[in-house]
Amino acid sequence: MAAGGLAGCQSFSVPDAVPGHLEVRSPDFYNVIAPTAELETLSVGYRWSEGPTWDCARGALYFTDVPENTAYRWRPGAGVDVFLQPSGASATEGFREPGANGLWFARDGHLLICNHGLRRVERMNLETGERIALAETFEGHRFNSPNDVVEARDGTLYFTDPPYGLEGLDASPMKEMAENGVYRLTPSGQISRLVSDMTFPNGVALSPDETRLYVSQSDPSAPIIRALDLSPQGEVQGDATFFNGMALLSEGLPGLPDGMAVSAQGHILATGPGGVLVLSPEGDLLGRILTGRATANCAFGEDGSVLFITAGDRLMKLQTRVSGVQWS
Repeated sequence: MAAGGLAGCQSFSVPDAVPGHLEVRSPDFYNVIAPTAELETLSVGYRWSEGPTWDCARGALYFTDVPENTAYRWRPGAGVDVFLQPSGASATEGFREPGANGLWFARDGHLLICNHGLRRVERMNLETGERIALAETFEGHRFNSPNDVVEARDGTLYFTDPPYGLEGLDASPMKEMAENGVYRLTPSGQISRLVSDMTFPNGVALSPDETRLYVSQSDPSAPIIRALDLSPQGEVQGDATFFNGMALLSEGLPGLPDGMAVSAQGHILATGPGGVLVLSPEGDLLGRILTGRATANCAFGEDGSVLFITAGDRLMKLQTRVSGVQWS
């Protein structure tokens, strides 16, 4: 198959359903998830599932297996099939994870892809399969391995650029950036670096009013989510730790702050130690969805109230009482 080509409908695995485990730390948790909600496993067998995003037009969820260099599609009643293989670069020398990572279904109908192996953010036409680079370099240097991306209503993109795709991470001889940054890409193509002092910036999300950008840091010595207050022009005018996961990490459950989804009411559903953390708009921990494994990312889908979760070797989903920002 050609690099980046659309794959055929290859069957992947058989779904099964298991009860989930909800850890409740505040009664407000039940405003987000019902006490009877069950965690359903849709498919298994991945090395590291990541990057879920929902396509309303086609009724499909796209997600990735980064080290396996493959992207998948899940549809109700049809299950999982291979969507892209390779999902990133066909040449893998020097790469720890050559595949696509974070995905985002854009408002104009294209699929946005954080491509580790090609070290760029790209846009894919789902009708033709054509993939076009949107951001490859900054100040003359190639990005490390763009990891996660979110789109604002005006088409502005925010994305993270840790070194996870490179062999040796920060020590990789292929690394051209001294920083592991957070970037802003305007619809006109202008790129600016918003943050340069994070060790492993990872997940990224916008508040419902888009005045705040959340960025997670997957660092066991500083497992935090930062909140960047944005000006109307997209510049950072405030910066604070929104949530510190060190106490949860000390409990010994697997996982670090990673991908996030935001409800229309402002709740942050963020992966972290134990599974998915349910946070209030103020950053209070309301409870957790315990997946039993390190968990990479989550996204709302279907009618907007279903949370899809990529957790280690599997794809899962859970019904919620809220809806994602895109459905508001």
